[in-house]
Amino acid sequence: MTPIMPPIVTLTMNPALDENSSVEYVFSGAKLRCQAPRQEPGGGGINVARAVARLGGEALAIYAAGGPSGDLLGKLLEQESVPRLVVPIADWTRRNVNVRENATGRQYRFVFPGPMLSENEWRQCLDALKRVRPRPEFVVASGSLPPGVPVDFYARVAGIARELKARFVLDASGDPLRLAIEEGVFLVKPSLDEFQQLTGGGALTESSLAEAARHLIAKGHCEAVVLSLGGGGALWVTAAQEERLGAPAVPVASSVGAGDAMVAGIVLSLTRGKSLPQAVRFGVAAGAAAVMNPGTQLCRREDTERLFEHMRPFAV
Repeated sequence: MTPIMPPIVTLTMNPALDENSSVEYVFSGAKLRCQAPRQEPGGGGINVARAVARLGGEALAIYAAGGPSGDLLGKLLEQESVPRLVVPIADWTRRNVNVRENATGRQYRFVFPGPMLSENEWRQCLDALKRVRPRPEFVVASGSLPPGVPVDFYARVAGIARELKARFVLDASGDPLRLAIEEGVFLVKPSLDEFQQLTGGGALTESSLAEAARHLIAKGHCEAVVLSLGGGGALWVTAAQEERLGAPAVPVASSVGAGDAMVAGIVLSLTRGKSLPQAVRFGVAAGAAAVMNPGTQLCRREDTERLFEHMRPFAV
């Protein structure tokens, strides 16, 4: 019998074990006695798969991991019932540290570069994606590339997604993003800074942002751009349409993983047959729902659906 494969596959080359804690004040020169840490899975594609699960869907998370931290990452994902395919590596999976300063609500994020991957290890990740059967509807790659992984890695993933006849969604930055879109992707979700870096422009107006996005689309680099504006919501652009969506006003506990939750909401909605305008709106709602929860707990389905029902296009 052919196994049932989730319609979404995520790829994470630089996963993390996130250590989340809090302290009353952050200052230098003294021991900061934090609360007991809470450990959660982290890394772009892994967070997308986790958020998909929290929203009632299912995604297969492919990722590279090693050492005791990698083992614990796998156990935490098993507790969240996230399907996974692990590519073993020799070095240990990284740990990141997120500390909330209770007195001010500020969040301090200490993000480490990740383990060194050999050529054989990163090629095994590509091979794992190539062998996925049945073929997925969407391949989602998100997050940084660890040391040893070539800068054109996501461009190679774009080629594999095309061979699989899957739509490739990418959330990355810098040269890995630039090289991937030259290969061709379905949708990119850059932040404002990442998009300005990609297009080589300085501060862009909203109309020029849409124009720059359409230029990428006209060149065949992608079919859609979803520009994440943080607390300002999102701007999505296709060849024929564009829309600005404001973010719902919610209490902010943590911004970690909000962008990944947004990607999860978009892609999950598309697999359910929703239009891109509906999917992006659901994605913005998922991102807003994620910031309501501390650490990297991501979004809750009930919060996301409630926020989605009350969202309207942003008046411009």
